Amino acid sequence: MEFSEYKNLWVFIETDDGKAVSGGLELLNPGAQLAHRLGQQVVAVILGKSNDEAEKTAIAYGADSVISVEDDDYEAYSTEGYTYGLVQLVEKYKPSILMIGATIIGRDLGPRLACRLKTGLTADCTELDVDTETGHVAWTRPAFGGNLMATIMCERTRPQMGTVRPGVFKKIAPDASRTAKISKERISVPEGQIRTKLIESIREAVAEMVKLEDAEIIVSGGRGLGGPEGFETVIKPLADALGGAVGASRAAVDSGWIPHVHQVGQTGKTVAPKIYIACGISGAIQHLAGMSGADCIIAVNKDPDAPIFGVADYGIVGDLYQILPAMTAEIKKLKT
Repeated sequence: MEFSEYKNLWVFIETDDGKAVSGGLELLNPGAQLAHRLGQQVVAVILGKSNDEAEKTAIAYGADSVISVEDDDYEAYSTEGYTYGLVQLVEKYKPSILMIGATIIGRDLGPRLACRLKTGLTADCTELDVDTETGHVAWTRPAFGGNLMATIMCERTRPQMGTVRPGVFKKIAPDASRTAKISKERISVPEGQIRTKLIESIREAVAEMVKLEDAEIIVSGGRGLGGPEGFETVIKPLADALGGAVGASRAAVDSGWIPHVHQVGQTGKTVAPKIYIACGISGAIQHLAGMSGADCIIAVNKDPDAPIFGVADYGIVGDLYQILPAMTAEIKKLKT
């Protein structure tokens, strides 16, 4: 494989109803930093039926150029269809690096695409770096249940591929005045290639899903709640008063107090809200890895020696069942 033929860093921009999803836009930030260190471009790659809005959004968030594939075959995501389209693009343009958000779609698409391209894939990355001399990307991800971090390089094949956890990197401030080249491609999927078909999309169910990655304020509960009732009596009221989302530690989820979709940490979701309030959470390293990107961390715990206070910007030592209702009441007063 002649590596000199491969250049530029691609970011797959996932879309929903023609709009760019946050996970891909987040990756344009580190993608641009790595690409520019290599003297290359960060390219947004979009597959869909009508991509005009997603193209403009990707450019506003830092894409140097855009490759856009429009066809009825890409109106709804399918593993076979999107894999086929991306394989054709990679074989034509030969990118050196391809980054995909580790969303439900990204975790499905990445392995299939890597297999078709006969290259490696590092999944669920939380850190990125690049060797400017060799062009090798250092993909870092949790290993052995989050007890250590492994850094992996793909030294023998191209493109280098990785899926990156949503919420690890922050989007840059969008600039609607930016312009960039948009290359339109027409790639139809051969008849019979797509073996599954979307019959119906139930938006009501999607709306109820917890999107912690997009939340600006998260109130999380842990083992210190003592039971599931704490989420309803003190955590959720505070989150609602703040207009935020409800999170949880692994201990609370494993105890069956709250569904896994709320879990923050190495084995849950990685988040970077403006405010993260950790209530009754001791601060195990696996949990800290999932929320340390928050702009402001507030810890409430009755144990003054809890590790969470070591990373918190503000700490309150005391009974959360007394403190949280008082906070909720004060916030509601400020809104009246």
